[in-house]
Amino acid sequence: MAVLVASLAALPISGWAAERVTLTNGFVEQCDHHATVDGRIRLYLSAGEDNYIELAPADIATFESIPDPPPASAAPATDPHAPAHLTPGDLHEMLSRAGSEHNLDVDLLASVVKAESDGNARAVSRAGAQGLMQLMPGTAAGLGVKDSFEPGQNVRGGSTYLDALLTKYHDNLALALAAYNAGPEAVEKYHGIPPYRETHAYIARVIHEFNRRVLAREAEAKRSAANQPTTVGPAQP
Repeated sequence: MAVLVASLAALPISGWAAERVTLTNGFVEQCDHHATVDGRIRLYLSAGEDNYIELAPADIATFESIPDPPPASAAPATDPHAPAHLTPGDLHEMLSRAGSEHNLDVDLLASVVKAESDGNARAVSRAGAQGLMQLMPGTAAGLGVKDSFEPGQNVRGGSTYLDALLTKYHDNLALALAAYNAGPEAVEKYHGIPPYRETHAYIARVIHEFNRRVLAREAEAKRSAANQPTTVGPAQP
């Protein structure tokens, strides 16, 4: 898993497509923007103007803008029943328990929590997602979560949802994270990771944090092994 994740983290974060171009031959291209230059259509593949594909106007059937979904920025919730404080130890214990129940790496769950709410159990996004793992109310209800601001319920629900997405996408972490962020409907619509800048940035952010945690865990394990005292057998007569 760590090796696979490391390769995914190398994906660039900027320059994803903002337009979907359908050609008259039926093929579909994606570009950042387009312009007409000397009677030809240039499809720019990034925000600059150095990287482009040039086509005749007759080769293009339609242009479609691809809007980014609203960023999932968090703000304090006003729910009076939200817990006042959650220690790192409490959060780690919750994530460890949920990871064991769903066979999920605790560092992966911690990375999702970091990206979703930065550990704020009261977080609410502009889209209405709530709690540590930012569950939408409808998703939470379907998972049996009655109070998304209760950390234990939120983590159990979010872990169950992530586990289901990994199963759905045959352990393809990038697709599961894309569906967690933008919804399974968006993944199905685009037959893969949706071309949303926010979704691509979210995937890269989670994977980067996951890699960091895994490497730190492996380094700590090596240090602990090196500090173990050497066992010396009894002296021979």
